[in-house]
Amino acid sequence: EEIGSEGSSGAKSNFLEDFMSDLLFIRGQDMGNRSLRKALINSSCLSADVNAAMDPDFKGVHEEMNAAKLGFGVCMTKFTGVGGKSGSSDASAEFVGKIRQIFNKNKIVWQTGELGKIDEGGGGTVAKFLAKFGMNVLDCGPAVLSMHSPFEISSKADVYMTYLGYKAFYTDNDSDHNFGHDSGNNFGNGK
Repeated sequence: EEIGSEGSSGAKSNFLEDFMSDLLFIRGQDMGNRSLRKALINSSCLSADVNAAMDPDFKGVHEEMNAAKLGFGVCMTKFTGVGGKSGSSDASAEFVGKIRQIFNKNKIVWQTGELGKIDEGGGGTVAKFLAKFGMNVLDCGPAVLSMHSPFEISSKADVYMTYLGYKAFYTDNDSDHNFGHDSGNNFGNGK
């Protein structure tokens, strides 16, 4: 992601599609394009990426009421991008609500955050490359102070809540991760 998701295994490559095709094959299911597309569109994904924490020395680049803070739990980032929402992914309200429900049920401490003020901050993640398949995607990870600097800082409590949040997402069997999509096959409701 840090080099633009390029390369043979980057988010812009065919790696995910090839991997999903292999899973369909292993399960003895049709590997045709339609089955692959349905499996992808019926998938849900937490894009495991960090969010920029509010820097007390440079508060001007953050919208204080919408900025992630150290020690406040795993951070859900509904949308990313720069210059407004250019080059972004925007998670559906229903999917964000479902993740909040899973986190609350499992007592995961969480917060929401943006990647900085419009036209002053921003950034991108792999979420937009995954969302192009129609799957539900939400950026979710710990807040990081001084991101991309030689001395990044995270709260170990936030990192632990992130781990617990990912675990809850993968092990939650009570929720419908399809959000109404018609899978058309038995593989389509995977995460």
